[in-house]
Amino acid sequence: MKKRIIASLLATVLTISTLVACTGKSEETTTQKPEENTSTEQTEEPKAENKKVTLNEVAHSIFYAPMYVAIEEGYFEEEGIELELVCGFGADKTMTAVISGEADIGFMGSEASIYTYNEGANDYVVNFAQLTPRAGNFLVAREEMPDFKWEDLKGKNVLGGRKGGMPEMVFEYILTENQIDPSNDLEINQSIDFGSTAAAFSEGQGDFTVEFEPGATTLENEGKGYVVASLGKDSGYVPYTAYSAKQSYIEENPETIQSFVNALQKGMDYVQNHSPEEIAKIIEPQFPETDLDVITKIVTRYYEQDTWKENLIFEESSFELLQDILEGAGELDERAPYEDLVTTEFAEKVAK
Repeated sequence: MKKRIIASLLATVLTISTLVACTGKSEETTTQKPEENTSTEQTEEPKAENKKVTLNEVAHSIFYAPMYVAIEEGYFEEEGIELELVCGFGADKTMTAVISGEADIGFMGSEASIYTYNEGANDYVVNFAQLTPRAGNFLVAREEMPDFKWEDLKGKNVLGGRKGGMPEMVFEYILTENQIDPSNDLEINQSIDFGSTAAAFSEGQGDFTVEFEPGATTLENEGKGYVVASLGKDSGYVPYTAYSAKQSYIEENPETIQSFVNALQKGMDYVQNHSPEEIAKIIEPQFPETDLDVITKIVTRYYEQDTWKENLIFEESSFELLQDILEGAGELDERAPYEDLVTTEFAEKVAK
């Protein structure tokens, strides 16, 4: 049922070490050697080196634009952090990297922290900042449906996501909220790997598909699909992705966590105060294989659905809604306490 993350640590740590770094650049800084002062009366203090922080992200997606703005604009460097960005390619792998010490901070769905807590982790992972309060995927149909209603899915075949993963659970949550039984009213194909559903849909599989970007926009640009609904809009506020670290790391490095959150907040502020075109231009280097006009279209879609909040505070109501979704999906036997798994101390300090 729920993922046995701790139990699989030894098996997956080796996999983590072979993961390819994400296409985005890391925040690499070089501290210059201070000039020698010939005066015997005073000498210049050497500049302190930046703190090295390894961040493992669940995926590299335009959905996470504020973080990439913070990287590209040098906000982490301004806060004294030398950031190494690594892609985990899945919440289970990202969580394993954090628990094993391969990564200092993880960026993933916060359901992973609930699973590990309930499995009895001693040094469990605590969420300290929430980036996206909405789902980032879309329902794509084979034809334009300007008057689409969720009940239109009854009797249809939909290419869905992995059982127990946030994309699939949010999709089923929306179905249930619209009085649709995910098990009996439609057929959800969960046999296709994440990242391959758009290709399968373009080849004729399914009547609908649930897609992240750039999959949804690619299908539209190729004339093979049309976005008819946003799961982010229809699910409401859900703590879709958050930053987390082990209790021990937070306790031992509170200044580093605060600096990290400060840099993220600067990225959030930029997104709040600039146009999609400006945001897209800033994050373009993070996605070298995607045309700027496509990046702009995707950013605009997320921007218009209020994907990014003004702050990074992880609200209790969102955490409880997440657990409602997990329970409804049959992935949670026991609810976890918000006060154990979330701290808002750092996000509140920097919030306006």
